[in-house]
Amino acid sequence: MLDRTSSLAFRALLKSSAGRAHLDRLARRLTGLTPVALAYHLAASVRDEPIFVVAPTDADVEQLTADTRFFLAALEGLSEADTVRQVLPMPSPEVDPYRGLAVHLEVASARARALHALVIRSARIVIASARALAPRLSDPKRLAEAGLSLSPGTEISPLDLRERLANAGFTPEDPVDEHGEFCVRGGVVDLYPASEAQPVRLEFIGDIIESVRRYDAATQRSLVALDRLVVSPQRELLPSLDAPDDPAAFDRSATIVDVVRRAGARLLVFEIDDVIERGRAQEQQWRSIAADLSVRRQDVQPFEALAAPWTGLEAWLSSGSRVSQLAIVEGEDEGTHVSSLPAVEHHGRIGDWVNEVRTAREQGAAVVFVAATPGRAERTIELLADYELRARHVGEADDLHSAAVLVTTGQLSRGVHIPAASLRIYSETDLFEEERRVHERRRSAARSFISDFRDLKIGDLVVHVDNGIGRFVGLKKLAVGPGLPDQEFMELRYAGEDKLFVPLERLDLVQKYTGGAAPALDKLGGTTWEKAKTRVKKAMRDMAEELLKLYAARKAVVGHAFGADSHWQQEFDDAFQYDLTPDQQSAIADITRDMESPTPMDRLLCGDVGYGKTEVAMRAAFKAVIEGKQVALLAPTTVLAFQHVRTLRERFAGFPVKIDLVSRFRTRQEQKETIAQLAAGQVDIIVGTHRLLSKDVTFRDLGLLIVDEEQRFGVAHKERIKQLRKRVDVLTMTATPIPRTLNMSLVGIRDMSVIETPPRDRLSIQTQVVKFDTAVITRAIRTELERQGQVYFVHNRVESIYSMASLVGRLVPEARIAVGHGQMSEEELEKVMVDFVGHKFDVLIATTIVENGLDISNANTIVVNRADRYGLAQLYQLRGRVGRSDRRAYAYLLIPTEQTLSPIARRRLAAIREFSDLGSGFRI
Repeated sequence: MLDRTSSLAFRALLKSSAGRAHLDRLARRLTGLTPVALAYHLAASVRDEPIFVVAPTDADVEQLTADTRFFLAALEGLSEADTVRQVLPMPSPEVDPYRGLAVHLEVASARARALHALVIRSARIVIASARALAPRLSDPKRLAEAGLSLSPGTEISPLDLRERLANAGFTPEDPVDEHGEFCVRGGVVDLYPASEAQPVRLEFIGDIIESVRRYDAATQRSLVALDRLVVSPQRELLPSLDAPDDPAAFDRSATIVDVVRRAGARLLVFEIDDVIERGRAQEQQWRSIAADLSVRRQDVQPFEALAAPWTGLEAWLSSGSRVSQLAIVEGEDEGTHVSSLPAVEHHGRIGDWVNEVRTAREQGAAVVFVAATPGRAERTIELLADYELRARHVGEADDLHSAAVLVTTGQLSRGVHIPAASLRIYSETDLFEEERRVHERRRSAARSFISDFRDLKIGDLVVHVDNGIGRFVGLKKLAVGPGLPDQEFMELRYAGEDKLFVPLERLDLVQKYTGGAAPALDKLGGTTWEKAKTRVKKAMRDMAEELLKLYAARKAVVGHAFGADSHWQQEFDDAFQYDLTPDQQSAIADITRDMESPTPMDRLLCGDVGYGKTEVAMRAAFKAVIEGKQVALLAPTTVLAFQHVRTLRERFAGFPVKIDLVSRFRTRQEQKETIAQLAAGQVDIIVGTHRLLSKDVTFRDLGLLIVDEEQRFGVAHKERIKQLRKRVDVLTMTATPIPRTLNMSLVGIRDMSVIETPPRDRLSIQTQVVKFDTAVITRAIRTELERQGQVYFVHNRVESIYSMASLVGRLVPEARIAVGHGQMSEEELEKVMVDFVGHKFDVLIATTIVENGLDISNANTIVVNRADRYGLAQLYQLRGRVGRSDRRAYAYLLIPTEQTLSPIARRRLAAIREFSDLGSGFRI
């Protein structure tokens, strides 16, 4: 957001532009505005009375909210906290009211916060989606009274406060560590409003609040004192006054129309035809679900008791002001037309952008660039200076014509060109965002995928801990005793037609053979396996001795000591748009200290998936590159290598760093050219699979090797990595360190940094255990598709996976569906996975091969069929596939009816339910 001092010149520019473009008044009908121009219009036209905006989708709401906050800050010099309070989103509930699925707490609290702020008139602009309008609401007067304003000196007893918080939707928990929880302990009240980044502690003297402080939930230490805490209801529905003893009874006496009218807000509808179409579809869907449940003789409330009929809402929407991008004349009501165009996306082509800026300046237009971070703003000014274009921060340019480009910071989704205002605004995404589908040009050489994820097939070689190498024949049911049910065993075949039956309860004794060339089968009771284990133990001892010598030699070798962080490093660090966790900061300090030491670094960086290891590694890579050293990033699979390249290019955009890829995604000629450039020093960061370890790959001056999941490389590859360790700094990243690596770190042979703290919202995954229901599946997938997201559907039975895909296709015919499982060829499986990463498919129906390795921030819904067949650890891993960004994430664990479960499955389900009570966002 803009700060108060630096936005003065920009504010004057925007205000004068708004007047010239007729954007400072709310016309009855306005056409020609892009979504960004609409945000500009809203910020310029808001006055004393609030504006209630309706947009087609939740994605539109998110974009409009962020962009309107930016322009309001620019026009009025507001802080980020001010705009967050004054411009509020009202998303759709994302679930229907009939299936018993709980609304995500983040969604419920956002809706309640918007409604509460609207009725007490603290919000100036509320932006709602079409599907957010239908649910019936509690009386607006009660919504207004349900909120609290708490300050030091406020008189209220802790017991009265406890009752008020419970009525506002807070849940009593001790300790308080999740949004929506509170706890009263004598004269201390802890609560965690959904609008706050940390929980808040109130300390009382009698019935008077003495202090209000944010505190750290992990350490319980106070962070900062607050002058005032505004607490809004956590949910939009308040308990019914007619049935105070019934927790399931809610007040649904009002509609959104009642709330907006009570607030005295002006109504504005963006793309009304699209809004009406989506509202009608929602009503039809909800009525269809109600009718279906009635046919099954289930008690359901009538639609009108839960939602407002769309005919009334449609008439209300038609009475408001309308905004649309296209100018379609309807009779004599032509309205006001203001032409606006989205900024051209240049995707790193700085020269093309500079030419466009020069043309715009020759035509007399003002040009503004909005960077996401101060670091990116500084870098852009330096880039333009290289092209002899003068750029200045908005606070430094007293004369708006003294600079070709005004540069400011903020969050703007897209740039806009408004000819009537002589104004061109560019956002960072217009200039620096990388192409998402670069890999599509490299399809001809795509090959193997993740061999670690292969499902066991009949005929595969396996290794039994006690009996050695055998061949998997299949599963077989055998009688285990008179009067006892048959049990299932894994049948293994050994030399001489010997057979071994392993009970499924002891599958921990068996693993798939991955040693390369097919060996001879062992003989049951023979000595070959024992001799092999003896040889391996000796080899392990020899390897341990060699490793000790290697790491002792490393301590004696003088490596390259990197210098202290430069201002460029600070710019790169500042360009990171999220706050670092304390563990990330500690790891960065460790790595910086190692790199500045003359002893070659060998550090292990441990952290769960999604905890920010890659950002730490990228800062180390930048430190190496800035001193002229090359960096190699080694990934175990082609898909992960591609993902790393994409992340690096996005993060390093705007800096003169050449990043390239060596893997089977590239043709032989492309690889040859890249390797030649690498040897010549023309490539700064090279990413690749084991191909990077080939003898023909040489570096001009390698300074840092980053290894992702070293334990997933073969013995020969590790030998090559080991040789590189002797002379360059090495950083190894892992989510699951193997015992040997972990032990080496613990005894001091290798250094280790651990990231245990998840980023904020990393674990905000709402998980629900529900009985298998096609309506639940349909709604879950469609809800994700409506916000342009992707879905994992885990069905761990290859023999029926295509039938399940066919079912999903019938339920959601508009979805693009792909199937992936371990019995596909490696080339087929890789193509499916890469295409899913590239968003060529909306739904990936797969076995548990998705359990590890894929990091897709756009996939935030996962459906796990027959969840009762999984253990808690596996469910945790599967659930971790979603929630990889700050978007709301959902996990649906499907189970059959209780009557069809075996005793073992019942125990598993009980464990799942126990897990669901641990406060991890699980619901049943």
